[in-house]
Amino acid sequence: MVSSSNEQIDVQHVAELSAETLDWRHQAIPAAFHGRTVDEFLAAEPHLGNLQTPVLTLDEAAMAHNLQLLASWCKRHSVLLAPHGKTTMAPALWKRQLELGAWGLTLANAHQLRTARAFGVQRIMIANSVTDPQAIAYLAAETAKGAQIISWVDSVRTVRLLERELATTPQIVLPVIVELGALNGRTGARANTEALEIARSVAASPQLALAGVGGYEGSLAHTTDEVALGAVRGYLRRVGELHRSALDEKLYGTDEVIITAGGSAYFDEVASELSELSQEATDQVPAVQVVLRSGAYVIHDDGFYRMISPLGRQDPEAPEALRSAMHAWVRVVSQPEPGLAILDAGKRDLPFDEGLPVPQAVGTGLGREMTALESAAITAVNDQHAFLSFDPSLKINPGDVVRLGLSHPCTALDKWTLLPVLDTAANSNPRIVDAVRTFF
Repeated sequence: MVSSSNEQIDVQHVAELSAETLDWRHQAIPAAFHGRTVDEFLAAEPHLGNLQTPVLTLDEAAMAHNLQLLASWCKRHSVLLAPHGKTTMAPALWKRQLELGAWGLTLANAHQLRTARAFGVQRIMIANSVTDPQAIAYLAAETAKGAQIISWVDSVRTVRLLERELATTPQIVLPVIVELGALNGRTGARANTEALEIARSVAASPQLALAGVGGYEGSLAHTTDEVALGAVRGYLRRVGELHRSALDEKLYGTDEVIITAGGSAYFDEVASELSELSQEATDQVPAVQVVLRSGAYVIHDDGFYRMISPLGRQDPEAPEALRSAMHAWVRVVSQPEPGLAILDAGKRDLPFDEGLPVPQAVGTGLGREMTALESAAITAVNDQHAFLSFDPSLKINPGDVVRLGLSHPCTALDKWTLLPVLDTAANSNPRIVDAVRTFF
């Protein structure tokens, strides 16, 4: 049974974020609004044109669509979702994901765990081996308070390290997932035989309980050609084989067993290869759950995920496709030569690791009528500037505003402490209907 959001997160604490006072920490909020709370700012019914550049905004219509779309997809395909919270680090968005039935949250490290626990998140999967002594102590302390926190292990050495650090808290039994990797991948035991040996070590430990198996297929491929998909499918079958081996040897030590995989690029393959395992419950293991960890879907993008997500790769404009819910609005600060404009945003403001931003439209100011910008490209980004190359026949002048499509939400939102949420970015001067606080 999936807990309600009221049990999974501290709703009151999330609501209190709107009482934060706006000031110099909030990059896109002009000084005219400093001293007001977020609630007071929103009560004034501000619009995009009331902000300053550069600014990264979220799109409420797109987020609502994306949240509902993947929740429904998971239900239809008999898988659960523990969205990776590291994408947004935004408790207000975590709350919405949990309200739509998310099993819990996935996180990557101790800082993210502390943030989630500060907001009362109860069920957390740390998709990493926890090897720092202070982090292990914190994990044990939060477990003692009643939180359900599952971490990963990918070596017997890590099992021994956990046992050593938990020696002072013998009453605590931590659930762990054995991570299977692949050659040339990231973390994870490289061979099934090695992973099974780790599982046996966990099962024999008085302070650990084997809660499942899993891994990350996204490190093995970056495209959707047959070679890439073949590598992903082969890996997922190995995860299934590891689960059956652990089941045969009666190694599991929890009532609910988790089989977990699935970033935001290949979750359809995860469901295809692994969802049937959730039907294989036994007397020894009453419940087997396949849990996806997709995180980028709520924001999506106009770059990498637009081209690779199962919900859109065939036709990004289809009704059942995810929609980009983030845009940057940047201003021309210099037009030093024909066909070149320098913009007031760079690496400090925009993601660039999975493709450079894409110019979409241009207008004479923020919140004014925008015209589609064709025959233009961002060719380079510096720390604080972006280079816009465009057809010299176009008129682009200092002070003009360019709307950018972005690629890779996981390295976009981390640059902003407060993200204005527009009713829809499709309007020329959309209303700001919310402001999402991040905790990176």
